[in-house]
Amino acid sequence: MTSYMDYTSPTTQFTADVNCNTLFKKDDCNYINVLGIKQLNTLENTSLLDIFLSKSNVVEPHYHQNAAELVYCISGAAVVSLINPFTNELLHFPITPGQVANVPQGWWHYEIATVDCTHLLAIFDAPTPEVILGSDILSKTPANVLAHTYCLNEAMVKETLAPVKPRTFIGPPADCCEPVKAAAENMQAANMAPNMAPNMAPVMGASNMPPNMAPVMGTSNMPHYMPQPASQGFGYQPMSVHAYYGQPYVQQPYRQLPYAQGIPAYPNAATDNE
Repeated sequence: MTSYMDYTSPTTQFTADVNCNTLFKKDDCNYINVLGIKQLNTLENTSLLDIFLSKSNVVEPHYHQNAAELVYCISGAAVVSLINPFTNELLHFPITPGQVANVPQGWWHYEIATVDCTHLLAIFDAPTPEVILGSDILSKTPANVLAHTYCLNEAMVKETLAPVKPRTFIGPPADCCEPVKAAAENMQAANMAPNMAPNMAPVMGASNMPPNMAPVMGTSNMPHYMPQPASQGFGYQPMSVHAYYGQPYVQQPYRQLPYAQGIPAYPNAATDNE
């Protein structure tokens, strides 16, 4: 990429304080800071969001139309969920400190903190991360269009979506009613499969153990494994296509063998000229 930045200009910026650039703040424990080319003009195709979450808070479902997103866990723990548009699967990736989950450009995704004091760094390959939020889609799409398209009761659609505020960013909202808050706090225990602790893979238990009740072994003893359907969905009933992945840093199986081509043998020019 060719840079046309005038590095001799007195306005050239080489440092910035991300703490001073807040994109959204729900409360003192849940907020997002941003760094892009508007905050640091020597950036090229790089930007980031510094994300702080308490348990059960969600970076709302959204997608970035201009950038891929690499989510790095600094502290705490979170689950990065995304829809793979090529397989139509909803996938969940738990991450803990030092681990990452990658979201390709334009893919629908969201992040849920599974413990308090979770700190995530979202890194983008664009100077400014553009975003389309689920709250904007729900609040700006006319209720009669949703009702007609999906054969729903328009009055109930209006009533259900009335509390949705555009640009929610972090949910549930601070003014969310108590019953909903309580449900959100219980979301992790109710929705995570019993043998799927963050960054751990399912292991084989006794033959008479019921499904999804196998114990979890340490990461160092973890076998190679295939993705398993999850009996959880963070507030919805999962379908059989939903998959839940651990991140034990073992090679994840590919859907097809990688393409490989041998290097052709070319004549040596120096030898031919002798």
